[in-house]
Amino acid sequence: MTSGQLIPIITAFSASVLTAALVAWTRDHHIALVLRRNDLRAVQASHCTPTPRLGGLAVLAGLAAGALLASHDDAHLWSLILASAAPVALAGLAEDLGLRIPPAGRLAAAALSSLVAVITLQLWLARLDIPGLDLLMAWSAFAIPFSIFSVMGVCNAFNLIDGMNGLSGFTGVATALGLAAVALQAEDPGLVWMALLLVSALVGFLIFNYPQARIFLGDAGAYALGHLLAWVGILSISRIDELTPWAVLLIFFWPVADTLLAIWRRRTAGRPSDEPDRLHFHQLVMRALEILILGRQARRVANPLTTLILLPMIAAPIAAGVLLWDHPLAAFAALAAFGALFIATYMTGMTLAARRGRYLPSLRARIRAANAPWTTARTQEARGELDLEEAGERA
Repeated sequence: MTSGQLIPIITAFSASVLTAALVAWTRDHHIALVLRRNDLRAVQASHCTPTPRLGGLAVLAGLAAGALLASHDDAHLWSLILASAAPVALAGLAEDLGLRIPPAGRLAAAALSSLVAVITLQLWLARLDIPGLDLLMAWSAFAIPFSIFSVMGVCNAFNLIDGMNGLSGFTGVATALGLAAVALQAEDPGLVWMALLLVSALVGFLIFNYPQARIFLGDAGAYALGHLLAWVGILSISRIDELTPWAVLLIFFWPVADTLLAIWRRRTAGRPSDEPDRLHFHQLVMRALEILILGRQARRVANPLTTLILLPMIAAPIAAGVLLWDHPLAAFAALAAFGALFIATYMTGMTLAARRGRYLPSLRARIRAANAPWTTARTQEARGELDLEEAGERA
C-alpha cells in the first residue's frame, strides 16, 4: 500500500478517536438528549446507564477526514459514496438527538441515500447469479429499485444489531475486512483501500465503545455504516467479474439473517415488523448468560461478553464468503447451510428457555412453602427466567 493510501487510513483512525473522545468527555453537556429519549425504558434496552448516542459522528468524521487527504484514483469515487450517506445519517442523527423520527422516515432517508448513490455513481446491482432473475437485473427499471431496497435492508440490519457494546461496530469491521480480503484476491487495491478506511474509522470508535460503552454508535452511525458497506459491496460486484453475489451475501450474513428472523418472528406473532422486541439473537444470549451464569446484577459483564461469544458466529460466514468468492454454487450451498444453522441454533435456544421457564412456577411454590430465604440477587435472577419464559412463548 502506497503512502498516498496509508496516510488517509491513519488520519481516519485519528479523527475518529479524537471525535469519540470529544463526545465522551463532553457527556454532561448533551446527555440530556439521551434522557429525553428515555432509552433505559425501551423494551430492547441492554444497558443500565444513560450513554451518548453520538458515536456515529466519530466514524463519519474519520471517514470524511480520510477522504479529504486521499489523492489516488478511487478517492473521488469514495467521496461520492460517503456524500450519498448524508440523508440517512442526518435522519439517524435527528433520532439520536431525541427528535423521534419514525422507522418509516429513517427507511425513506435510507432509500434517498441509495437513490443519490445510483445517480452520482451510475451504479446498481446488475446480477445476482440466479438464472432467470439475472435477465430482469439486466433491465435497469427493475435492478435500480431492487438495489435501493437491498441497501435499505442492510441499513436497517446494522441498526437492529446495534444492541450490545461493540456488536454493530465489530460486525462492521469484520464485514469490511471480508470485502477487503476479496478485493485483495481480485487484485483491486482501490476497493481494499475503501474497506480499510472503514475499518480504521470503526476501530477509533470502538476504543470508546468496547468493552464498556462510553458512547454508542447511534442511528446515524448504524444506518450510515450499513449504507457505506452495502455500496462498497455493490461496487465490488460491479468491478470484480468473478465475484459471486452469494459470497457478498455471506459476508453480510449475520445482520441480514437477524433482520429477516425478526421480521418473520413479528409477523407470525401478529405484530408490526418494525415493532421493537427483546428477542434478537444477541438478546437471547445475553439473558441466558445473566440467568444461567452471571446473575441479573452483572449486565455490565454480560453485555460485552455477549459480543465476544457472537464474534466467531459472525466471522464464520464471512470467512466462507472470502474463501468461496468466485465459486457461485459452493457459496450458495454455504449460505443455505449457515442459514439453517442460524435458525436451528436460535430455535433451540428459545425452546430451552421456554422449557426452563415452565419449571419456575412450581419451584417458586416449593420455596414459598418451605419458607426458604431468597437473596435479592436470586430473586432478580428468577425474574429473568420469567422474562426468558415469556420470550419462548412469544417466539
